[in-house]
Amino acid sequence: MPTPNPAALDFLQTRRSRPAKTLGLPVPDRAALRPLLRAALRVPDHGKLEPWRLIVLERAALLRLAALVPEVGAHLGKSPEDIAKGQAQFADAHLAVAVTESPKASDKIPALEQTYSAGCVCLGLLNAALAAGWGANWLSGWTSHDRGFVTTALGLAPHERIAGFIHIGTETSTPPERPRPDLDTLTEWISE
Repeated sequence: MPTPNPAALDFLQTRRSRPAKTLGLPVPDRAALRPLLRAALRVPDHGKLEPWRLIVLERAALLRLAALVPEVGAHLGKSPEDIAKGQAQFADAHLAVAVTESPKASDKIPALEQTYSAGCVCLGLLNAALAAGWGANWLSGWTSHDRGFVTTALGLAPHERIAGFIHIGTETSTPPERPRPDLDTLTEWISE
């Protein structure tokens, strides 16, 4: 018989991301963040390729990224609203971790599996932060997908891309519960 962990299962069934714009100070310091980062790296990783890396963005770095957004957005023809939203993602934040997909050449492990693994790191970090009592949110947005921005702002190599920005901080307001997927509508049982 399996040994259940009711507390972990309850956490997973009730977890709720916190909107990034509602996350304030304090944020975890480096000592408090390290166990969350370690937990995030305990993900499925077929072939043990470690096809990801983490870039911790502290306040000064986030403000630097925010300052780059208007010029990049204007060059891309983004609307003023899109530029403002992209800039606020960094300007309003106090701590974020850029989970970077960094695929490795492999004859055995498809690139898509490496992408999935990087996504697992995002979810792992999000859940670790929430389990530790912090508020957290997983964001991407147009800035994370623009090659020029991620190269200039974060120094990504040509084969790398952002899987997500995980914002972590103190929850300033509890968000309302949102509707959840209907299990029965989305599940097919095959017994033969």
